[in-house]
Amino acid sequence: MTLPEKKDTAGTGPIDKNKDLKSRRQKLLEGGGEQRVKAQHAKGKMTARERIDQLLDRGSFQEIDPYWTHRHSDFGMAEKQHAGDSVVAGFGKIDGRMVCVYAQDFTVLGGSFSEVQGQKVAKLLDLAMENGVPVIGLMDSVGARIQEGVYSLAAFAELFWRNTQASGVIPQISVMLGPCAGGSVYSPGLTDFVVMTEGTSHMFLTGPKVIETVTGEQVDLDSLGGAQVHNAISGVAHFNATDESQALDITRTLLSYIPANNAEQAPLHTPEDDPWRMDETLNDLVPGDSREPYDMHVIIKSVFDLGSFFPVHAHYAQNVIVGFARLHGQSVGVVATQPMVKAGVLDIDSSDKISRFIRFCDAFGIPLITLVDTPGFLPGVKEEHGGIIRHGAKIVYAYSEATVPKLSVITRKAYGGAYIVMGSKYTRTDLVFAWPTAEVAVMGAEGAVNILYQKQLREEDDPQAAHARLVDEFNQKFANPFTSAASGHVDDVLLPSETRPRLIAALELLRDKRVETPAKKHGNMPV
Repeated sequence: MTLPEKKDTAGTGPIDKNKDLKSRRQKLLEGGGEQRVKAQHAKGKMTARERIDQLLDRGSFQEIDPYWTHRHSDFGMAEKQHAGDSVVAGFGKIDGRMVCVYAQDFTVLGGSFSEVQGQKVAKLLDLAMENGVPVIGLMDSVGARIQEGVYSLAAFAELFWRNTQASGVIPQISVMLGPCAGGSVYSPGLTDFVVMTEGTSHMFLTGPKVIETVTGEQVDLDSLGGAQVHNAISGVAHFNATDESQALDITRTLLSYIPANNAEQAPLHTPEDDPWRMDETLNDLVPGDSREPYDMHVIIKSVFDLGSFFPVHAHYAQNVIVGFARLHGQSVGVVATQPMVKAGVLDIDSSDKISRFIRFCDAFGIPLITLVDTPGFLPGVKEEHGGIIRHGAKIVYAYSEATVPKLSVITRKAYGGAYIVMGSKYTRTDLVFAWPTAEVAVMGAEGAVNILYQKQLREEDDPQAAHARLVDEFNQKFANPFTSAASGHVDDVLLPSETRPRLIAALELLRDKRVETPAKKHGNMPV
């Protein structure tokens, strides 16, 4: 017996259900509604979906959990349910490589961080961890959703826990495109890189009104937590973008230098620069007077693949330079002191800048190349009271902990403790090279003579002439790299123009470097 085909009831057939799905999808694209979208655009800001579309390869975005809504009914929240709540989450591709991305939607309840937003982002991070792909957060939110109380706070805690578990396993990038206040700033603070946008993005724990109430200080949003402040003063942000489009471009460029996870190698690009290129102008770059500065950027531009240097923390602690570059197509991390700023001296901020960058590179298998010209650590009561010992120790800890290929080039001064911490031979740097202008010593000649020959100089008939003679003798002994090379502390002395091909050859040797480290849960870095 054949049963008759059951007829669809009006309004419930497949065609109607398909229409319903299409209608719901269209509703998703509208965010918090036409008026809120217009208000977002009036501020010079894109919507969450517009940002995702610009960041990812065209047509690659696949959304997850677009219909999840909050469950809270207090404070009139029952009438404020939006499909997907206040965040758009999913995955897609950047230059053909898979990434996970979430974008807070300011048009929906100010992008407030809710229980549902926390659960959606947590699920995304779990997917990213399990599949080894980077996570990018596009941040634009008023903060925790007050109406949800502890549920919102618990969602933050779940996010922070996952940020911590993912650290060193997958790259995490926070792109600040709007406000970020209170406890919500800790998630970007836990990620690897923070990109801020001038004029529209702000980060602070307590806003201007609270600060004025508590301390009496008057400050505006930009002066308290704007892009310039966090890029140049606090060091919280790593990149400064003039607008949203540039912020997203920076993010795409950054990803081109780093692997998808800690088990992959950094991306290899087809070399477009001659590996044997030697720039003869480097041979005359370092001045004869050791007190005269020169620009380390000139060396970086010449030695690495042309146009490949991508600075990180460019506006913060400018007495040192860190960033990514390529050598014969291979991604590398560059750490360099900058004689043009404070003579390249190491201080508290530069120590933090260097050590954090080293640890990222080591976590993701990116070789490190160090260019050294520093007279030492910055002296002074302020630095000592600020903990320069603790902060400086971070550099030696980071270099000593790192097991990636490590190469150093001493271009001029390498004095005292700064010589030791900046990728020296016995912090297990694989190869240390020096230029003919290199000076490896406990301190500079002037200071050394004043200490060693203080009594003798007082007894001289012509103290000035004696002082000049002793300084010259000290320089003859230490102001050249051959003393260090004779004792094995320097592996070779290079003509400056030879630096590029020699580094490329060394990286090829170290390509399959393997290091056994002591079994332990983790070390106790001087944070």
